Parts: sequence; structure tokens; C-alpha cells
Amino acid sequence: MSGKTGVVVVGVDGSKSALAAVEWAADDARRRGARLRIVHVREPWANEFPFHGVAGYHQSLTEYCEGVVARAAERAKERAPDLEVTTEVVTGAVIERLLTEAERADVVAVGSRGMGGFAGLVLGSVGMGLASHSPVPVVVVRWLQEKTYDEVVVGVDGEAHTDPALEFAIEEARLRGARLRALHAWHRHLHNPLALAGTPVDRDAFDEEVREFRERLAPWRDRNPDVELIDTAVCGHPVPVLADLSGSADLLVVGSRRHGGIGKALLGSVSHGVLHRARCPIAIVRPKGG
Repeated sequence: MSGKTGVVVVGVDGSKSALAAVEWAADDARRRGARLRIVHVREPWANEFPFHGVAGYHQSLTEYCEGVVARAAERAKERAPDLEVTTEVVTGAVIERLLTEAERADVVAVGSRGMGGFAGLVLGSVGMGLASHSPVPVVVVRWLQEKTYDEVVVGVDGEAHTDPALEFAIEEARLRGARLRALHAWHRHLHNPLALAGTPVDRDAFDEEVREFRERLAPWRDRNPDVELIDTAVCGHPVPVLADLSGSADLLVVGSRRHGGIGKALLGSVSHGVLHRARCPIAIVRPKGG
């Protein structure tokens, strides 16, 4: 990754998953030697709806917002006492304001469910909106596992849009001192009624796919000898395979090839699918300039 800012941003709203995102972001900032910036977006229309209080802050919406960032900062300092942490309450639409924050960050993290300022948002909707347009990787956190597996998993297909995801995954594996598992899930035969799984033609096609996959990984392995890179190729749809691997991974990384209007929050089918099924934090990485 290039153009480092030395800042990790986490968007918070007082929810449990947002606090899990704070813990993830604090760990990531500590590994990077970066600063952690905690942001709560106060939507202009928020005072039209009831909001959930944060312990110790019950009197007003302003105090609620201040309480959200204060509690998040406390959690970050508990996680990484020496970390430089700043907080800010900003006003605007959540996704647009966090996209502005992303322009000055290396990574943006959010929780997977919203409350308070993100009230009513379904699983991953903020993450999907961010990932559809963010210039930097977006990490969506539902919870943090108690166990560390020392493995990062990245989905790799045969197209260039996954190169930034592979680059970010290598960086994360290096920072963690973890191995990187690159997965290629081949499922072309599922869309071709004339290709029967297990036939010689199908087997030959899969073998060719695996050969191309490993050839594509070879330069990455050569350029990053300090990172253990494991290649795994399987027959099957990538979403369930990646979701299964996420159960024994510290981070799952996928590339995104599609984007649309912020309201539509369009992503590729794989990144969208694993966002709902992953059992570990998931990083969604867009193509550079895409």
C-alpha cells in the first residue's frame, strides 16, 4: 500500500459491534505505529428520533454523542495504553462523512450493526456503503474472537481487481507475524450445464485454473519472502468457502469490483456475501482508482 497517512479511523455509534471495531482498530494502529482517530457522526435529523444512552451520559443528545466517543476512547486506551487517540463528533450523513475521513486514513473500521447515530441500519450497510467508494480498505467488525489463529485469509480470483486485496492482506499478515492463506475457489462449472463435475474435461479445466492461480501468486511470494504464503484452490462457490475459512482466521480480506450510488451501496456478490457470513473481521478493498 502507498501514500500512508499514519492514521487509522474507526466510526462509532455506541453499539457493541462498534466497540469491537474500536478494539480491532486500536490493535491495528498499534501494529502500524499509527494514530487512532475515533469519529462519531451526528446526523442532523438525529434529534427527531429517540436514542440509546451511554452509561454516565443521559441528559442530552450532545452529551450522548460525547459519551459515545469518550467510551470508545476509554476502550481503545484499555486495549493499547500507549496509543495516541483523538476523538471528534462530526455532523452529516454517516457514510459521506466517514468517506471524508477515509481520505485521510490508511484504514477505516466500523461495526456491523448500528444504533444511535446509525439507528435502523441493517447488518453491514455502513460497511457496504463505505466499501463501495472508500479509497482505503474498510474493515467491518461484528465481534473479535478470543482466540488468535495467526492466519489472514484473502480471496483471489483471476482478475486484477483482487491485487489490492492481496497487497493489503500481505501487509496485515506481515504486521501480525501471521501466515497468509490465498484462496481461489473455482466454480465455473456451476454455470455451465454441459460441464459435469468430476469428468476428465472438468478436471483438466480445474488443473489449468490452479496452475494459473499459482503462477499469479509466484511474484507476490518472491517479493514478500518474509510472509508465509499458502495457496489453496478448491472447487466451489467462494462465499461459503471463505466463510468457512473465516472461522479459523484473524482477518478475511476480499476485493470489490463494483460500486454504485451511496444509497445503493453496491458491492460484488462475493464481498457482499461474505460480509454477512464471515466469522471474523472482514476487510473489503477496492481497486485503486476504481
